[in-house]
Amino acid sequence: MPIEIALFLPDLFFILFGLIIGSFLNVCIARLPADESVVLPNSRCPKCDKAIKPYDNIPVVSYLLLRGKCRFCKEPISWQYPAVEVLTALSFWATYAVVGFQLKTVVLLIFFSAIVVLIFIDLNHRILPDVITLRGTSVGLLLSLLAPVEDGTARFLSGLLGSPIRHPILLSFFDSLVGALVCGGFLWGVAEIYYRIRKIEGLGFGDIKLMAMVGAFLGVKLALLTIMLGSFMGAVIGLAYIKFAGKDGQYELPFGSFLGVAAIIAGLRGAQVIGQYTSLFRGL
Repeated sequence: MPIEIALFLPDLFFILFGLIIGSFLNVCIARLPADESVVLPNSRCPKCDKAIKPYDNIPVVSYLLLRGKCRFCKEPISWQYPAVEVLTALSFWATYAVVGFQLKTVVLLIFFSAIVVLIFIDLNHRILPDVITLRGTSVGLLLSLLAPVEDGTARFLSGLLGSPIRHPILLSFFDSLVGALVCGGFLWGVAEIYYRIRKIEGLGFGDIKLMAMVGAFLGVKLALLTIMLGSFMGAVIGLAYIKFAGKDGQYELPFGSFLGVAAIIAGLRGAQVIGQYTSLFRGL
């Protein structure tokens, strides 16, 4: 086997694995808002309710071969299905490319899978299910005991209080815990201020719980970066959509979707972004 092909095999594995997981995430996106099982029954066409054959359920490939239509009723298949599969595959491959293959990689793949589901559920229904956000926060806290969060906030705060934490596992857990509390609490504070000024809800509790989950997986710094990036994307893309689609000012933007995309970016490249940003101030 040529050395070039051998070197590409791990990348190919993560791409194919991401496509397969993305196919399952499509099931979660379709069924969780309806409080249905993600295991049974087997996948069916949402238009004619015919069971989808295994050969028609190959990620991306089946969509292209069927030309985006159901084999039985010929009704269009949503673009969302291949989009979810491709996004998942890209996030899996990018995680391997950036982090390599280690325990942290597995943690990020779990996190990104949950984020992809939330992005599309919020896009479709404007909800962020507790079964993902709240359980995701708990999972993030538990996984911090296995793979370090490496935020540095816990070390700084414990030193400030005169009782520095030195054990790496405890530092990781407290970084995760502080991330969940601070970032969830930060959005809650913003939402509360907005409500008291405008007398209308600007943020739902789903967004707050989402950021608690992001904080648990990524820590304070990367979660705050997620809020900044998500807010920027929401302002630019959201306002552009409202203008060109002819929506009024009361149109509800899927802010959780913007936060989700920002969380993937922050999880992959956030450390470099923060490092470059802080280096600018050191040079002044």
